[in-house]
Amino acid sequence: MKKRRNVIITLILVVVVGAVVGKITFNNIAAAHQRLLDERIPSVLLSGIPDGTYMGSYSAFPVLAEVKVTVKAQTITDIELVKHRNGQGEWAEAILVKVVASQSLDVDVIAGATISSRVILRAIGKALER
Repeated sequence: MKKRRNVIITLILVVVVGAVVGKITFNNIAAAHQRLLDERIPSVLLSGIPDGTYMGSYSAFPVLAEVKVTVKAQTITDIELVKHRNGQGEWAEAILVKVVASQSLDVDVIAGATISSRVILRAIGKALER
């Protein structure tokens, strides 16, 4: 009887600790995503960027993006998504075409992939701020 009671108490403690850790983790992720949504994506002046290929990365758990941006004659000629770890934001990869077409990071995010879109834009910005 005593052994059964100890097992039940242990299980209850494990569930409670798991719930607390899960709640803290969820709150931290939600806060990080809200900061990402609230931050303004900085503009990039292509006139000051020499020709070359630039690497950049950005992450907001669970989303990560690594990009390779090619600049020639003060124009973004190509953006390669080297790595994109996404939750459900695979559609955000379409934002690369928008950035090249507009030559700006001031583009609309992809609906349904807002966090991934903003992470990719921040990675491009990091590549070009060097």
